[in-house]
Amino acid sequence: MLIASALGATVAGVVIGLAVFVLVVGFLRTSIKVVQQGCVGVVKRFGQFRTIHQPGLHLLMPFADRMEKVDIREFPRTGDQQAVITKDNVSLMVSATIFCQVTDVKLALFEVNDFGLAIDQMARTALRAVFGELTLDQSLSERDTINSKMQEHMTEATLKWGVRLNRIEILDITPPTNVLQAMSEQKEAEQHKRAAILKSEGEQQAAINSAEGRKQAAILEAEGQKSAVILGAEAQKQALELRADGEKRATELRGEGEAAALTAIDQATIKTNTLAIMQLRALQSVATSPNSKVVVPYEAAGLVGAAQVLVDAMKNAGGPDGGQTLPPPPSA
Repeated sequence: MLIASALGATVAGVVIGLAVFVLVVGFLRTSIKVVQQGCVGVVKRFGQFRTIHQPGLHLLMPFADRMEKVDIREFPRTGDQQAVITKDNVSLMVSATIFCQVTDVKLALFEVNDFGLAIDQMARTALRAVFGELTLDQSLSERDTINSKMQEHMTEATLKWGVRLNRIEILDITPPTNVLQAMSEQKEAEQHKRAAILKSEGEQQAAINSAEGRKQAAILEAEGQKSAVILGAEAQKQALELRADGEKRATELRGEGEAAALTAIDQATIKTNTLAIMQLRALQSVATSPNSKVVVPYEAAGLVGAAQVLVDAMKNAGGPDGGQTLPPPPSA
């Protein structure tokens, strides 16, 4: 009996010790909480919002307080592909990534049941609305416009949930197979068209350049001929001017010589015999010229008389003047 009593007391002590240990562990687990950096802890006491704890070690009231941790860092939410219909009735498969951040923890927990799910559903609705206002070409080329319009659609609703949308990025837009094939054929046709246009423009430019070259060559040749003609004319003009100046100068000199001779004659006294000799020599020159006609001076008889006077004078002097023999006088 004593042994049984001792064993019963020992078992009871062990049970009590285990109960106390469990109570202590439960107390520690429910009263000591650690909040990691980048998160906050929302404390609820008997289900009612109590306070918000920042990162660190915190003590709670055992069995009364409960803490729910909320990540306040920016996080991306990537949705699966969704079918949308464009303005020109083309079905597309679209997927987008939303970068959001919890700014008001209390609103995020108590204004919406699951703010992550709500943002995902809101993004699906915004995708349908935005792509429904755009054509296929706009949907494929204006991604920035799509991102901004989606953010406008979702911003007002998410602010009520204490969530801020930082940006939205369209990841992939996949048209149907037949549309892809048609787009490929269209692109190929555009490339052929562009090649033909570039070829024709090149040929046109080459023709223009060739014509411009011929034009410039003709202009340069004409200018060369014009310059040559002008230079030739100027050379002839200068030659004529120089010749005229020479003739003018010769005439002036001849006139000056004749004037000097006449002046000398006027100043000197010509003897009768000397004048007769000069007249006879002039007549001799006329008679010996190769002309077919001979002009006999009007004063021919006077010349004969002058010759006779000269002969008589020479006879009286005993010979010709200066030892020269005079030519016989020409007959009238």
